[in-house]
Amino acid sequence: MTPGVDFAGVLTETSEYVEDFAADDRAYGTGLGREHHGGCAEYALAPTDRVVHLPDAVGFEAAGGAGVVAITAWRALVDHAGLDPGETCLIYGGSGGVGHAAIQLASATGAQVLTTASPEYHDRIETWGADDVFDYADEDLADEVRKAAVENGADGIDVILDHRLDEYLQFDAEVAATGARVVGIGETDPQVGFENDGVARSKDLSYTFMSVFNTPDLTAPLRRPAYLMGEGRLEIDIARTYDLEDASEAQRAVLEESHLGELLVVP
Repeated sequence: MTPGVDFAGVLTETSEYVEDFAADDRAYGTGLGREHHGGCAEYALAPTDRVVHLPDAVGFEAAGGAGVVAITAWRALVDHAGLDPGETCLIYGGSGGVGHAAIQLASATGAQVLTTASPEYHDRIETWGADDVFDYADEDLADEVRKAAVENGADGIDVILDHRLDEYLQFDAEVAATGARVVGIGETDPQVGFENDGVARSKDLSYTFMSVFNTPDLTAPLRRPAYLMGEGRLEIDIARTYDLEDASEAQRAVLEESHLGELLVVP
């Protein structure tokens, strides 16, 4: 089985039954690597329900790193959380793939954006639209997050995007505003639970646990980031690129190393 979920490039051939695409069209997409062979290849075959046209202004490298991270961020913040202008949004891991896309999408909605990252990445993250960037290792992180929310006129965080539920589930409840929405997209340990769920109940919090692979129609959320990238309002930061023969090294780096943005395999 060929791995690789995301892909971008020029179409070389289309089925006779396909009407919306033609050879030489620029396109990008996601959702391969499971029931279909993936994008870590010179040529990939993609069903039309997971590929869309790519604006001329968007480079293939940026598009190749956009699929899963942009759709996950969009689905979490817009479809599930319903983030509104003026709300306060906390995004963990602002230097990562989903995190850096989510910061930009949240900023584009007019929300106040708070995020966490290692100190060496703070300056770059601020250029993506984060209003406050905190060191995730700060012992006073909860107090700092609450203070930033109060300064925005809120009693806590309205929307939280959590990629480490085993570490932050209780923390989410403690910094959340009444009626806040928490969207969980992952964890490092499947043992996830509250130390005290009364905090969450007292605030009428809503929790949604999602997977991008449950998206009913991948083309709809793919088109929206494509438009934002074409307008220069969403930038996919590429930390490093790897030759196809070094794809295994890219996988290792994802698991073991800290980096800013995405790692990309280029055939």
